[in-house]
Amino acid sequence: MTLLPLPTLLSQALVAHTIELDNEAEHLLAHRTSRGDDPEARHDAPWLVSSVLWSNVLQFVDGAGVTVAELRERARTNRLLLGGLRRWGYVTLTPPTGATLKNPPQDGVVVRTTKAGRQARDVWRALPAAMEERWRSRFGDGAVDHLERSLRAVFENLPIDPPAHLPVVLPTQNGKSEPALPRTATTGAATARTSAPDMSPLLSGVLVAFTVDFERESRISLPISANTLRVLHLSGVRMRDLPRLTGVSREANAMCAGWLERHGCAVAEPDPATTRGKVLRLTDKGQRAQQKYRRLLDTTEVSWRATYGADAVGDLRAALQRVVGDGTLASSPLAQGLEPHPDNWRAGIRQRPDTLPHHPMVLHRGGYPDGS
Repeated sequence: MTLLPLPTLLSQALVAHTIELDNEAEHLLAHRTSRGDDPEARHDAPWLVSSVLWSNVLQFVDGAGVTVAELRERARTNRLLLGGLRRWGYVTLTPPTGATLKNPPQDGVVVRTTKAGRQARDVWRALPAAMEERWRSRFGDGAVDHLERSLRAVFENLPIDPPAHLPVVLPTQNGKSEPALPRTATTGAATARTSAPDMSPLLSGVLVAFTVDFERESRISLPISANTLRVLHLSGVRMRDLPRLTGVSREANAMCAGWLERHGCAVAEPDPATTRGKVLRLTDKGQRAQQKYRRLLDTTEVSWRATYGADAVGDLRAALQRVVGDGTLASSPLAQGLEPHPDNWRAGIRQRPDTLPHHPMVLHRGGYPDGS
């Protein structure tokens, strides 16, 4: 069996954990979506978003409110999607007296949760413990303990203080991670934040650190490289097949394809086999970029073995392999937890992907980890 790259193992475990949590939250929350036939939809309810936005933003907004500057510091990310959270009904934004609200909101703007935001936050807050119980029931205490222990062995030695979940991918920033905050002896909060029964901050924190190290040597971001660029070849791939092959949404693939085209790595052409649709074909430059992506995956993991210890990285890889499997949804142990409730919006997806994402694609559309 071909060994999956370490960030792929981290990504698939993290995305599966998040989707399973999101499915349960959707089943419990009052919400609305674009589904016109949704019997649970309420016109006065907030727009449904992913728990990623709870992890990265809403859990840090207390009852008295918090300024945007304070929120950035607590969340450890500048990509807060506050305009979206306001439109979707989760927060209010109050500018200082005499000031007008701008986009993005200024540092002095006060962020407060709405009633709906507080209700949603209470649901999200309780779910990580439920997910922990499910994973222990599904994989066994030994596998989950092994995974948490191996993640923590690397996480506690990271040089950065990562956000609680992968932040939003911005095409204006080439899809790259934002600069990570260095961990200092005075913060001391990283270990405390991951002491609760929640796998996400550990999986995400380690993945953020790997992504930062990879992208230091690559012009193309790891999300673009690991998803769309990874599956392309010189003879072309049908655009409509990209969501199935990558595990990320049509919109996420469109963003990646657009970047690759603008930078000469791919070209979109009419599909010769049909009168409709297009194929996305690697250029020679794109093929070199794809080869560099694969090479950097190996060299980054080698550097990690030197930095964090070969035994620690090998143990993490083995623990992840137990829950991820070979990377295909058909045989992955993670697949069992991804079956949505009949009333979930994911239950209506016609074409299921062949794989989970090889890197999360958290977009501005609602924070879902597969770009949905």
